[in-house]
Amino acid sequence: MTDVAHDFRSIHHHGLVRVAAATPAATTGDPAANARSTIALVRQAWDEHVDLIVFPELSLSSYAVDDLHLQDGFRDAVLEALAAVLTKTTDIPTVIAMGAPLARNGRLYNTAIVAARGQVLGVVPKIFLPNYREYYEKRWFASGHGLAGLELDLLGERVPFGADLLFAADDVPGFVLGVEICEDFWAPTPPSTTLALAGATVLANLSASNVVIGKARERALLCASQSGRTVSAYIFSAAGPGESSTDLAWDGQATVHELGRELAASSRFSREAEITVADVDVGMLTAERMRFGTFGDAAAFAGHPETRVRRIGFTHGVSRADVGLRRDVARFPFVPAVPARLDEDCYEAFNIQVEALSTRIAAAGAKRLVIGVSGGLDSTHALIVAAKAFDRLGRPRADIAAFTMPGFATGETTKGNAWSLMRALGVTAEEIDIRPAARTMLADMGHPFAGGEPVYDVTFENVQAGLRTDYLFRLANQREGLVLGTGDLSELALGWCTYGVGDQMSHYAVNAGVPKTLIQYLIRWCIRSRQFDEATDTVLDAILDTEISPELVPAGADGAMQSTEDRIGPYALNDFFLHQIVRWGASPAKIAFLAWHAWRDVESGEWPVGVPEAARVAYDLPEIRRRLEAFLHRFFQISQFKRSAIPNGPKVSGGGALSPRGDWRAPSDGTAAAWLAGMAAIPDA
Repeated sequence: MTDVAHDFRSIHHHGLVRVAAATPAATTGDPAANARSTIALVRQAWDEHVDLIVFPELSLSSYAVDDLHLQDGFRDAVLEALAAVLTKTTDIPTVIAMGAPLARNGRLYNTAIVAARGQVLGVVPKIFLPNYREYYEKRWFASGHGLAGLELDLLGERVPFGADLLFAADDVPGFVLGVEICEDFWAPTPPSTTLALAGATVLANLSASNVVIGKARERALLCASQSGRTVSAYIFSAAGPGESSTDLAWDGQATVHELGRELAASSRFSREAEITVADVDVGMLTAERMRFGTFGDAAAFAGHPETRVRRIGFTHGVSRADVGLRRDVARFPFVPAVPARLDEDCYEAFNIQVEALSTRIAAAGAKRLVIGVSGGLDSTHALIVAAKAFDRLGRPRADIAAFTMPGFATGETTKGNAWSLMRALGVTAEEIDIRPAARTMLADMGHPFAGGEPVYDVTFENVQAGLRTDYLFRLANQREGLVLGTGDLSELALGWCTYGVGDQMSHYAVNAGVPKTLIQYLIRWCIRSRQFDEATDTVLDAILDTEISPELVPAGADGAMQSTEDRIGPYALNDFFLHQIVRWGASPAKIAFLAWHAWRDVESGEWPVGVPEAARVAYDLPEIRRRLEAFLHRFFQISQFKRSAIPNGPKVSGGGALSPRGDWRAPSDGTAAAWLAGMAAIPDA
């Protein structure tokens, strides 16, 4: 395998780090047994190529042993257990975060010990000690608040000690670990917030949180919130069954969250030891912090915590091996695979569009809305949004002036669907045949088609697209209305629209924030949620079954119609590329790596509800590479001037929009050279 192929298949090459939350078989205070369980899980983790494993709070001693923590003999046994773990893991580069009670300067601390390759990197004391309800930690432990710049004698070594520690891998960019312990993140001011502002991208919580009804939901909420608020990955590991049940019970909840999203979770209440593994994207988190200016402001307003922490560097030892990918990568980043989430997203997207259009109509005082209806997905969706907006405003749908405008390649199916939809919705429907005007214009231009030659170039196509828009604007003048744009986010990304007097222009671009893949599901949602009557639903179903085509070029000798996706690539891939670029700013190699894992196997991962079996396809790496190169050229090199002059329209998806007044600002005369050069990091096969 070439160096390029090796690097391409390595998760570390793309800014990913494999983490695990461990749930060992707990004991009621048997340090030797706890050490054996720790060693076994660390070895299992390394077999699974885990970079960091996080154990529960006081995992080497057990948590619920109360006054035993103050017994010299017991603490000696804990130190022996720690020595055993270090001795047995000298050959393992996995970073281990484990818990133990450690004494310093006449005080006992509840600590997290961070180690790798048999060496202790540092010891972090717990800050917030719960002393309410069932908790009595101040009876045994001292708080680590304010402890900085200190060291601790541990097993004959002097090791860093304090609440000011970060652990940074010098050979894995972005892998910076910050540690807190249980109650710390229940506090209004979690230490992990400061650690994140100081540079930690991965936050670990060693917990012994006992379980009561509803507490698992609360923990998950806190983990999700903290990972989102601190723009981090958050690994949480709580003690499991085996701890003393004198007064409490334990469930072994373990989770991995990233930027508010749960990546993995343990089974809970299991008597078997387990590790919960996921790959977290520290490269993405670092990039998101650069993009999210408020994060930098928070660090500044907190007095730049990075100036008050110690970075403990270590060499992790990066593997270039293909270890797979332990995280879900959505094939359709704009379309959730979970049915409930898909319904919720569609409800919000549709109503965002309806509300935005309603506001614009009212603000403009428009008497009518003028729209071109082709029978394709985009104009269909824009029309049903318009119909619902007029319903919401209490205005008759007859005030929507809808025109179908057949050209040289308009098919009877799409034209029939357009008429059926207009009639079903009760809008004012008319037809204008643009062919006579197009022939006149082509003849005036001296175009070969006017002389009978079958020349179907871009001029031939744009004459038709331009005439349609020209008619719509003049009709809007005549009828005191607004022209409603129908073009979508995917077309804007690819520049797949005719500039100026063409489908790039309108008075209001209601679909400009909605990608093509989502539009299909919005229409399906309208059918499923009964937004309209049965006759309308029947037409919408028929439109969904029609191949996407601009219908500007007549069918070939074989009868095949012009296919958009044959020309510019599958919208499924293009929308995947778009999301990775606009939302995350990913490099070409990383985009290809994620797309390869998402699309290479039809059987792996989840498909959104309603994807027909025939549409469940796979794409190999050469195809992904070819389509990505074309996308990068179109997006960065030839299409920005169209986006720089787009009309108003609502942002719909958190994945981004392309308005120069919103998410995306770029030079119209820019170049794709840097991105195309980055294609060299993607192997051919």
